[in-house]
Amino acid sequence: MATASRLLRYVWAGPYTAVGLLLGALALLFGGQWRTHGGVMEFFGGRIGAALARLPRSLGFSAMTLGHVILAVDRSALAQLRRHEWVHVRQYERWGPLFVPAYLLSSLLQLLRGRNPYRENHFERQAYALAPARRQGGPRA
Repeated sequence: MATASRLLRYVWAGPYTAVGLLLGALALLFGGQWRTHGGVMEFFGGRIGAALARLPRSLGFSAMTLGHVILAVDRSALAQLRRHEWVHVRQYERWGPLFVPAYLLSSLLQLLRGRNPYRENHFERQAYALAPARRQGGPRA
């Protein structure tokens, strides 16, 4: 039964995992690397990662999750933010195709309330509470 449950979680998050795999393949074409960790594909580094790391803090990110795929600007960011991003993997497993609309709605509600749409987002608050980031000055997760 555990195998069926695990398979269902992968299928439920599958649409976003597919997008993550496409972006990961693009990263590989530009010198990125990949590995699997606990059933999650992790892509990091390369020229795209370096370009993202140079974006202004308000536009950039150090890591992001799409289904069962984590994309990080480099190996160090991946190591520092892995636990945080794993909370998002579990959120995708719970919410499936509804995760991104719910995430965006949460950000919009915070913005309309005059709050920080990233830091006050329900899903980010949960990820920070369950897996505090180790990056100094806070992550650009």
